[in-house]
This record gives sequence, C-alpha cells and structure tokens, in this order.
Amino acid sequence: MSSQEAVALAKRYGVDLVEIAATAKPPVCRIVDYGKYQYEQSKKQKEQKKHQHSNKLKEVQLSPVIDPHDYGYKLDRAKQFLSEDMKVKVSLRFKGRQMAHTEVGFEVVKNFIKDIETFAQPDSKPKLVGRAINFVLSPLPKNKRAKYEGKGEKPQDDADSEGLDHDASEGKDNQEPHKEEEAPRKKPVKQGSARDFTNSVLEDIDL
Repeated sequence: MSSQEAVALAKRYGVDLVEIAATAKPPVCRIVDYGKYQYEQSKKQKEQKKHQHSNKLKEVQLSPVIDPHDYGYKLDRAKQFLSEDMKVKVSLRFKGRQMAHTEVGFEVVKNFIKDIETFAQPDSKPKLVGRAINFVLSPLPKNKRAKYEGKGEKPQDDADSEGLDHDASEGKDNQEPHKEEEAPRKKPVKQGSARDFTNSVLEDIDL
C-alpha cells in the first residue's frame, strides 16, 4: 500500500508506522507500538551481545614449576573471565627436561581444576599434546556459579619478604655499638710537675 494509506491505518488503531528496511524496494514498514518495538529491539541486541561474549575464548598459561604467587594470579584471572561468561583455555607447557616428569604438570592441572570448580567445569579431560597439557573450562550457570569478588589478601611471600628486610635492619643496628667498643682507647698522658721536667732535661746535658 502507499505510505499515506499506511499512516492512516496506523492512526486508526492508535499505533505507529515504523520503517523496518529502508533499503528494500519497496521499503518495508510495520504498524506497531513504537515504545514496545524499541524494548523488543534492545532486548534482542542484548541477547546477541551475550551470545557473542560467551563465544570468546581466553587463555591462561601455567608451568609445572609455577610460583604460588603467580598461580594465585592466574587462578584469579581465570575466575574473572569465567564470571563474564567467557570460556578459558588452560595450557601448561613443559620446557627441556621437564618432559621427563609430566606427572608434576598433571598434578598442577588437577589442583587448578579443583580450585576453580565453583566457577567452571572442564569440557573434557586434560590431554598432553606435544609439549603442553591443554583443556577448556566452561563457566557454570549463574545460579550455580560462585560470585567473583576480585583479588583477596596480600600474598604470603610478600609478607615474608618484608619480615626479612625488617630483621636485617635490626641486625645492623645491633652491630653498631660493638664497633664503637672495639675502637682502641688512647691512654691519658701523665702530667708531671715543672721540676720533674727540669731534672729530666739536666740529665740529658753533659756538664
């Protein structure tokens, strides 16, 4: 129908004439409540963004000899990604002679899965491919997933290092008084009378 007829029809029902596809020939329009149409469109866009976001795959790399502080950081990053409905690929790489003890790497992976079980579950069992153990974590549903609260307390190794620095400075302070005691003391000069001085000079002179 013509645009004039479409506008008249929309007014008759007390709704709006909304253009859906302007580039089509002829252009496509709908007679709808514009407020309701906007709400439906925004809801549809949110669902699309959510679906695209969940398809993102982040990666976290581990090591068979990973430091506890580094391990905690990688675990926290994985929880952050999972809380945003992203999948996480976990890779543990072996270097050099570490391949002779792959069981150590599998133990690290086992602990990682256990520590993150409230946020995700692995899609399949971890497998050794080449020189790396790989597996993918999928986030749990929101109603079953733990709440991400960010990083926790200060790592223990940082606290220990501060304690060592403090003890070392105390040791230096305690050693300073000993150095002063070890310094040689000057013997006081015994002062004699003027008479003694004169006698000593006369003894040195041959009369």
